[in-house]
Amino acid sequence: MFLLKLLSHLFLAKEQCSVLLSEKPGLQYSTIDSDLAFDAKNSSESLRHEFVPKPELLSPSSTHSQNAKPRATYDGGFPESKLRGVCLRIANGGAGQTGLLRAWADAFIQDMVKEGSQPFEVAWYLGDTTESLSMLAAGIVDVALTYNAAAEKQAIVSGYALDRVYALRDHFMLVGPLANPAKLDDEDDILTMFNKIVAAGDADALTPPDLNERLATRFLSRFDKSATNIKESQIFATIGQVPWAYDYSKWYHQYPRFPQEALQAASFLSEYTLIDQGTWLSAPNSIRARLRIFKLGSDNAADLLLNPGHVLYGTKALDHEGICRAFMDWVASSTGGQKILESFSKSGHVMYSKAP
Repeated sequence: MFLLKLLSHLFLAKEQCSVLLSEKPGLQYSTIDSDLAFDAKNSSESLRHEFVPKPELLSPSSTHSQNAKPRATYDGGFPESKLRGVCLRIANGGAGQTGLLRAWADAFIQDMVKEGSQPFEVAWYLGDTTESLSMLAAGIVDVALTYNAAAEKQAIVSGYALDRVYALRDHFMLVGPLANPAKLDDEDDILTMFNKIVAAGDADALTPPDLNERLATRFLSRFDKSATNIKESQIFATIGQVPWAYDYSKWYHQYPRFPQEALQAASFLSEYTLIDQGTWLSAPNSIRARLRIFKLGSDNAADLLLNPGHVLYGTKALDHEGICRAFMDWVASSTGGQKILESFSKSGHVMYSKAP
């Protein structure tokens, strides 16, 4: 058992070194505690790499947005779409990775063709909420599906977004290791759970547990200005904690990756993390089997774990304005984007709730 735990840590540390730098374009990282030699006196801390993005490269003006390229292009099943080319560019993170954007794009193209439009392509640009808004402001994309109401409203106030429609309701969930070293209880609310993680993490940092019995309590943060990172930060701040501040808490694992990669890391390292339900349901069984759901958000507007998604229409979307505006209407329509949500499922579960 101990050897398996050790190997999983070594594997992920190697995977972080070789893959991480390519996953978040434009970010640079410095490593902390990079010695991979096992030290029983310092528990598993010495087995992990901590990747700390340089703050100036995480701002909305990051140069990575200027070099953005589509992660995928969809044609609605019409090969001739290439003749007209891309007429709609969408920025998003999680819903693109789960396949929802593909389902939306193909259905939208098909509906537009039925109404007399010539076939065209839709391009998806991968980016978390902050990156997606940055691409919208730069005119790299026409619309962005994002998950931060405050930032979205500021985009309209600042003048780089013209319109905003409620598109879907995703839900955050707190997941963690089956061993549950923080002793979270099903009856705990989300604030109590985060308090317990802090308390257990601090205790394990002072007195590391015997690795033959269990791993130390750890929380994995995407630490990337994504909506997930902002939500977890809001929860930590609500309970009076800022584990990312210097001297940062040893149990707070900074791992700036996209949702699928972050969930994989939490699974391999047996760490708690906040993730969206769409990413969880689309993850392989081998990843989910190592983790347990401790708290899942609801559709209640007052629920801290509700993850509402809105589509914003950018002011620089001028080349195909008619198609862009049609997409905004289509996403909110009961016969368009909302209809797709009703049946979009993974692992036998519908992944998103319709907009209220």
